[in-house]
Amino acid sequence: MRVLSGIQPSGKLHIGNYLGMMKPVVELQARGEVYLFIANYHALTTNEDPGALRDDTLDVALDFLACGLDPSTSVFFRQSDVPEVTELTWLLSTVTPMGLLERCHSYKEKTARGVAPSHALFSYPVLMASDILAYQSDLVPVGRDQKQHVEVTRDIANKFNNRFGDIFTIPEVEIRDDVAVVPGIDGQKMSKTYDNHILLFGSKKDTRSRIMRIVTDSTPLEEPKDPDTCNVFALYKLFASADETESLAARYRAGGFGYGDAKKLLFETLWDVLEPFRQKRESLKENMQEVENLLRSSADKARLEARRTLDRARAAMGLI
Repeated sequence: MRVLSGIQPSGKLHIGNYLGMMKPVVELQARGEVYLFIANYHALTTNEDPGALRDDTLDVALDFLACGLDPSTSVFFRQSDVPEVTELTWLLSTVTPMGLLERCHSYKEKTARGVAPSHALFSYPVLMASDILAYQSDLVPVGRDQKQHVEVTRDIANKFNNRFGDIFTIPEVEIRDDVAVVPGIDGQKMSKTYDNHILLFGSKKDTRSRIMRIVTDSTPLEEPKDPDTCNVFALYKLFASADETESLAARYRAGGFGYGDAKKLLFETLWDVLEPFRQKRESLKENMQEVENLLRSSADKARLEARRTLDRARAAMGLI
């Protein structure tokens, strides 16, 4: 089974990104062959700073490799290193109805938030379809907000196959309902948009500072507290063991335990859990040429697959 996933390089990643996307992708390596790409073509719809895009792309590469992505079994590459996907996007565009794209939520939501409307932003789902179909992907795990784009991919692939023959594998979509919603320091879903995030590889000072700013209620230190309504506890249980979680819950309910103490415990636990990842990231960062070579080597593998698919599509359409 071939599994495909992608992530935009849109700044430094936070623990919500890790738990919601990175960790599940790393775990998928046990189920099949993982193709993971850094979606820097997609990022061009919102990123206008070339230097930031380059830096963010390499940061994403370092983060995934540090967090357990195995380049010996997975194919990990920059989207822009596989130019075949852009030609395939044009071929797919010829069978994509305008109405299909007009019904997509993402374009409406982004323009409503002030993102400049462009052809690239509007046709984003066709490029995403090309990303998926180029590698004959069997499974695409996504959050609910991306489900529609995979359904659009299936529609486009079916239209192409019905007109030109069975060229593309029709991918299955997997919604990860088991992935926890990670609360930010204000209790809302963690997001850089809300500036309520905790960076995955932030400095010790910044990480501690953000954790100490987590919003809590005004229950006095001596009073019992409800762990199930506490933002600190919600984050703690995502990184602690079952025994550690139950122990902290008991201290909450017993009283005499303040939120400040809980925040200190959260910081210590989070810092310790991420320590092996930090060490590996620092080691990788000392040899960026090795990281670059790895991305290019994986891109070569991805291009072979994409080229085979593109040649079949070109031949089916009368271009060869």
